[in-house]
Formats: sequence, C-alpha cells, structure tokens
Amino acid sequence: MALQVGDKAPDFKLFSSELKEVSLSDYQGKKVVVHFFPMAFTGVCTAQLCTMRDSFGYYEGMNAAVVGISVDSPFTLAKFKEDQAYQFPLLSDFNKEISQAYGAFYEDFVFNLKGVSKRAAFVLDEEGKIIHSEVLEDAGNMPDFDAIKKAVEA
Repeated sequence: MALQVGDKAPDFKLFSSELKEVSLSDYQGKKVVVHFFPMAFTGVCTAQLCTMRDSFGYYEGMNAAVVGISVDSPFTLAKFKEDQAYQFPLLSDFNKEISQAYGAFYEDFVFNLKGVSKRAAFVLDEEGKIIHSEVLEDAGNMPDFDAIKKAVEA
C-alpha cells in the first residue's frame, strides 16, 4: 500500500550513480522531492526526470532537494545521468526494498520483468513527513508536476 500524506517517509540508504551512499536523513532540514521511475533510458522515465532537470533551479531556490530512485544498478544510473545531464542524485534501489517500502513497486512489469519501481512522486517536508504522495499504476502516465511544485511551495 502506498504511503499517504501525513505519514513519516521511510528512511533509506542507497548507492548513488556516483557510488556514494545517500540517506534520506542527509536531507534533514530540506524538503525532498522523491521520484521513483521504472527504468533508465526509457521514454517516459527520461521525460519525467528531464522535467525535473529543467526546473531544478526552481527547487534549489526553495531549500528543496530532488532525488530519483529506480531498481537499475548504480552503473546504469551513472550513464543515464551523464547522458541526460541530471543535476540531482539518481539512487539505485537494486534490492527493491525502498520501492516496496514506499508502495511504489510492480511485482510484474512489461516483458515479464519482475520487481520494478512504479512511477511515483513524493514530497517530504523538512522533518521527513509526506506532504504529497502520488503513485501511478500506469507507467505511461506522468506525475502531476504542478501539484509537486505546490507542495514544495507550501
């Protein structure tokens, strides 16, 4: 079951595309926009993260951080980040624990792939409480970027 507004976000420690361990607690005191995406190098996932890339300065100016999480390996995410010039960390949930903890997880995905992150967006306040939660069942849909911005502005 997906987490709801008002819930405390589960902490995580994941390896980034730079092979550094990143924890949710690293962002304490900032709002955090967490984007889950199914797979690097796919069309809708690239569009989702490029939208955040192109508005990244807006969030930075609001004491907010952005992270992207998928079940891809840190090495795949490093190439994806380099190719798309993302300014924010891409985190590997290769063991699929965090996607499941956030309720953003497909047991079965396309092409009979097992265990893939759902497309989802969460905004966390400065104490790690969820102030926006959106988990999409259809991986072809995009998160509501206006709602994400409003949650960060609140």
